[in-house]
Amino acid sequence: MAEILEQTDCKSCVFRTWAFDKLTREELDLINQNKKEVYYEKGEIICREGTPVENFLYLQKGLVKLYKTEKNDKEHIISIAKPLDFIGLLGIFSNKKHINTISVLENSTICFVDLNIIKQLMKNNGEFALDFIEKISKVSDDVLNTRLNINTKQLRGRIAFILLFFADHIYENKHFELPISRKEIAQLIDMSTENVIRILSEFRKDGIINIEGKFITINQPERLQKIYDLG
Repeated sequence: MAEILEQTDCKSCVFRTWAFDKLTREELDLINQNKKEVYYEKGEIICREGTPVENFLYLQKGLVKLYKTEKNDKEHIISIAKPLDFIGLLGIFSNKKHINTISVLENSTICFVDLNIIKQLMKNNGEFALDFIEKISKVSDDVLNTRLNINTKQLRGRIAFILLFFADHIYENKHFELPISRKEIAQLIDMSTENVIRILSEFRKDGIINIEGKFITINQPERLQKIYDLG
């Protein structure tokens, strides 16, 4: 169940230097007065596709997925966000409604800031506006590059990509608990669930990885990297 937490002062927040370092003390006070930090448990929905965009969101702790629902109710995962990522930025200024749903993969803390306040600060503080636009551009670039990396690979290369993605970019560890199901992996890398299961099994039999329930250990990262590189 979503729970509003005791609010952190932006001036002492570890995320300030990353997200709001271009703001003055007075502008930070304005952020403080118009934000809230909310704790979500795994499986909860933060915002739904088609609902009004009212806040700027960034992920303090945890892991979330961004996805769209197609006409046949099939989910298509756009990206996975980790701590220090802005979430919900795609279309934040070009659309009045969220263009995707955001749900929680691991217990997470999200900071909500009134979007009207962000727009006001951008009008009054050009340096902050430029920095904010650069971050939006980076989010778009990352999503595009991820899709290109996936779409240009064969099946084995796609599975190698997702395993390296979690090991290197999310957990920074060769041993990790896979936060998404085989079905969600399929939704993320445009494969059938059956093919995901089959190729993971092949990697396990070849000794490249070890699988114990949801836990993955990459035994041969260089070999997995080569599979990804060759596509």
